Formats: sequence, structure tokens, C-alpha cells
Amino acid sequence: MAPGANASGSVTAGLAKPRGKYRWGICAILFFVITINYIDRQVIGVLKPIIQEDLGWSEVDYGNIVTAFQASYGIGLLVVGRWLDRVGTRKGMAIAIALWSIAACFHAFARSVLAFILARVALGVAESAAYPGAVKSVAEWFPKRERALGVGILNAGANIAVILTPILGIGIAGLYGWEAAFLVTGALGFIVLWAWLRFFRQPDDHEKVTAEEREWITQDGEDVAGKPLGWGAAIRQRQAWFFICGKFFTDPVWYLFLFWLPDFLARTQGMELFPTGDSGVLATIGPALIGVYLLADVGSIAGGWLSSHLIGRGWSVNRARKTTLFIAALFALPMVTVTYAPSPLVAVLLIGMGTAAHQAFSSNIFTMISDLYPRRAVATIAGMGGAAGAVGGILIAQATGWTLELTGSYTPIVIYAGLGYVIAFVVIHFLVPRMVPAKLPQE
Repeated sequence: MAPGANASGSVTAGLAKPRGKYRWGICAILFFVITINYIDRQVIGVLKPIIQEDLGWSEVDYGNIVTAFQASYGIGLLVVGRWLDRVGTRKGMAIAIALWSIAACFHAFARSVLAFILARVALGVAESAAYPGAVKSVAEWFPKRERALGVGILNAGANIAVILTPILGIGIAGLYGWEAAFLVTGALGFIVLWAWLRFFRQPDDHEKVTAEEREWITQDGEDVAGKPLGWGAAIRQRQAWFFICGKFFTDPVWYLFLFWLPDFLARTQGMELFPTGDSGVLATIGPALIGVYLLADVGSIAGGWLSSHLIGRGWSVNRARKTTLFIAALFALPMVTVTYAPSPLVAVLLIGMGTAAHQAFSSNIFTMISDLYPRRAVATIAGMGGAAGAVGGILIAQATGWTLELTGSYTPIVIYAGLGYVIAFVVIHFLVPRMVPAKLPQE
């Protein structure tokens, strides 16, 4: 049994919180890594109406471009998770940040559907390192009782990115053209790369970490020795399937709104990308996106805080995580009615509840990996689940593209969006009812 945990899986108060807080500085860097990662992948969704008009894309063309990203992202996740467990987070993430920043800039030079597909493939492969690397870094820098909050904070970077992307993307595109938007947002990655190389190390090797804080970080006494977990061994474990299935059922909802939300608001609420005539800025899509993803930020941090708080109050890890997942699933349900929302404000609130639910759900299932696996296997499992989520993203991209092409309606798609989290919760509870840690080879 790990030090600091009792037989029920709850965390005891054996150690006082240390005065050193360098781990939260590392969490801030991870927040910015995820922020720029999402800006680079999401700017195409914000600029879709402009690029579509300029280059003459059909809905199926755009669906194929999105699918190219999802497919390469999924394949990349399968490979990059194990790679990160082997080469380490500092080196692996530095390479990935450099490559995805270059790929993001390359979009500015694309003129055909094929060129955009190639740019999305390069971006998808490189960006696949972000979440496995970030979650592994949290497992390296935080004890179990703080990990959900740490993941919730870095996960909030995705929401901040979606708030910033309309401001940056639409603002730059309006002044200098859509090509400039890709160049500027891609170049931001090199600033994050500098910060990563300057400040990130392992806790044992970092001169800024006090002995007291290092003891706090390692309080769970987790096994870090042994070879990385292989796909074959993982695929036979129920503990891996909880994350694979959880991501498969829920990630498609996030990708749906990431790539189609501006179009959804334009179609269902008559909102516009830029103010025209008497519409005014409040009738435009930018402020609506900000509202949706501010709510998502609340969900990300609140979901991470809630399960960490419950564990701190003596709840078992299993009960705290599952309670938070169930509450998040209930908050997602009202999305089934969003196509019938009587006003833009109601639509934004319903979707905002859904994105908040997604981020609370996501923060906790990511953290559950390190509840069930030692640090040396975290990126591998995160990559496998992320790949399953990307497959779900491919399916939702194709389903959305063809549904819109044939019917012009989002209704069948958002019905699934509202139900996906309840389905995921039931499957997760079935697979890991008591959250018994996985057994890994030592040699």
C-alpha cells in the first residue's frame, strides 16, 4: 500500500503541505503548453466561414480536412505515448512543440484541400504529444491528492485557447487575411518552447525544489522502476479500457464544438462572424465562443477541485472520482435540446454547460490513469485513450459533414452530445468498479 493511503483508498493527512510551491509553476507552464496547442488546432474552425468562401470548400471537404487531423492525431497518440515514456517529458515535449508550431505556420501557404489535409496531418502527429506529456508531467510533479486539480488547471488551457482563438484569429484575419492568422498563432509556439526548455526539469533534478516539497511530491511511494508498459499488456487490462472507452465516447463531443461551433451558431441562431448592418457585436460569434469556453474553464477547474477536495476530506479515490464524473454527466444532458434553443443566450448557456461537463469529466478520467498506473506507464495509457478519442472524433466529423450535407440539421448530432457522458460513466464504472491498480512487470 502506498504511504499516505488507507485501505479504502482515501488519502490520510500524514504530511503537512510544504512551503515550496514550484510544482504549481510547472503546472502554469503546462497550462500554456495546452493553450498554444489548442490555439493552433482550433483556428481553422474559427476561420472556416472565411476560408470556405475564399477557397470554395464543400461541407464534405471540410469534414475530410477535420478527419485528416483526427486520423493523424490518433495514430500519433498510439506511438507518442510509449515514446514519451521512453525518452522522457522534457525532451519529448520540446521536440513536439517545435514541430507542431512549424506545421501550424504551414497552413498559411495552403491553397487546395489536399494541401490543408497535409498540413493537418503534420499538425495532428506533432500535437498528439501534448496531453500524454502534460498528464505524465502532472504525475511526476504532484501527489495523487493534488493531481486532479493540476490536470484541471492545465486542461483549462484548452478553454482559454478557444476564447483567445476568435480574438486572435478573427482580429488578425480581418486586418491582414486568414493566412496571417495561421502564421502569428503558429509562431507563438516558439515562445512556449523557450519557457519549457528554460524551466522544466524533473523534481529530483531541479534546484528550485526544496527537500520538503520533494517529499510531498513523492508521498505516495509509487513504483517508478521497470520497463514501460507495452500495448499488448495494456490492451488485456480492464484498467486501460476504462480510459480508452471514456475518451471514445466523450472526445467526439469536444471535437464537434471545437470545429463546428461557429457554424452551429450561424445556422441555428443566425449569428455572424463579423458585425454587419445593425447586428452589433453581441450578435456575433466571437463573444458567444468566449461565453461557452469561460463556462468550460469553470468546469475544468471545478471538476479537478471537487474530486481533490473530496479525497482531502477522507473520501476514497474511487468514490470521489466517480461522484465527480456522475455530476458532470448530468450537466451534459441538457445539450440534447440545444438546436431548439429560443435565443442565442440560451444556446450559449446549454453548450457552455456541456463544455464545462466535458472538462470536468476529462480532468478526472485523465487523473484516474495515475490512480491506476505508475508514472512510467501514464503516457502510454493516455496515448491509447487519446487515440480512441481521435477515432471517435473521425466518426463525429464524418457524421456531422454528411448530416449537414444531406439534412442541414445538427439535431441528431447534439442528441448524442448530450447522452455521451452518461454512456461513458456507465461503461467506466463497469470496467473499474473499485479502481484496483493495474499490475505491471518490474523488469
